Amino acid sequence: MAKDYYKILGVEKNASQDEIKKAFRKLAHQYHPDKEGGNEERFKEINEAYQVLGDPKKRAQYDRFGSTFEHAQAGGGFHGFEGFRDFSNFAEGFDMGDLGDMFGGLGDIFGFGGRRTSRARKGSDVEVTLTVDFTEAVFGTEKEITIEKNIQCRKCKGTGQEAGEKVETCKVCGGTGHVTKVQRTIFGSMQVQMACSDCGGEGKIYEKCSKCRGMGTVKERATLRIRVPAGIDNNQTIRLSGQGEAGQKGAPAGDLYVRVRVREDKRFEREGDDIISKVNINFTQAALSDKIDVETIDGPVSLKIPEGTQSGTVFKLKGKGVSKLQGRGRGDHLVEVIVKTPTGLNRDQREKLKNLGI
Repeated sequence: MAKDYYKILGVEKNASQDEIKKAFRKLAHQYHPDKEGGNEERFKEINEAYQVLGDPKKRAQYDRFGSTFEHAQAGGGFHGFEGFRDFSNFAEGFDMGDLGDMFGGLGDIFGFGGRRTSRARKGSDVEVTLTVDFTEAVFGTEKEITIEKNIQCRKCKGTGQEAGEKVETCKVCGGTGHVTKVQRTIFGSMQVQMACSDCGGEGKIYEKCSKCRGMGTVKERATLRIRVPAGIDNNQTIRLSGQGEAGQKGAPAGDLYVRVRVREDKRFEREGDDIISKVNINFTQAALSDKIDVETIDGPVSLKIPEGTQSGTVFKLKGKGVSKLQGRGRGDHLVEVIVKTPTGLNRDQREKLKNLGI
């Protein structure tokens, strides 16, 4: 029974080469036998279809012979797909990132990419939490933190080599950092490229540093001074580039992320760059006006209460709020006035209120 390769890949007969490639990539990801829910037979069938349709010359022959395509192969009219062993088109169908996702480093297995050597790893990022007071977050501050992290080995200066010792080219891999072996897989015998075990993929043999044991880094406690910018808010993060863990053997260091926690202040609440507080006044102050002292982050400020002020009225103290983190100036301080209704009045006081008609 002849196979309909277009149907297998789920594309129309007039599909472009790009559409065929995209369809193959999607199905190969879905049915790869190493993936959960994969299907080896379906995967082989998909790859067989792409071996033909992915090659313009083979596709033209397939379109020409139609349903007799397989018989044309047997009669010598078509050559090039022999037992599902030609992986050149398979590799072309993917970016190297896709290959890594599917095979966990297919480039190493098939030897794509030419000469490969072991790469030193970048240092890990570090995250710490720093707690500051409300006013410290408003105006900014400096804090010292102590963390334990990998730092560059001082003895070998991060090289991992014992000072003064001879460095030789690895005889097993010839300095390439990798060796090639033949391995049997579900696709047949293949050349497998892997890191050289004698030199650890570095291509050279040397006496390892006695302090860091060849790693180039050691774990130590480090004290850093952190500048907390004015206006930072709770749960915001400060990034310090290159202050994370040291990279291995000359690789760049990671970054340090400082997550800031701001302690609550019973007197104030924060809303963006504004500060909100409440103040209680009595009935007489609200009715007849008065001047009161209001607590702000800058200290007491005089606030005039006009005649007839109602409970819930909000007064603005301009420029008395939080320093703006992404700009100049400060927000405002919003003061909500709460008028306390008198309680426990005697008979005489009640009569006077009634006579006032208020």
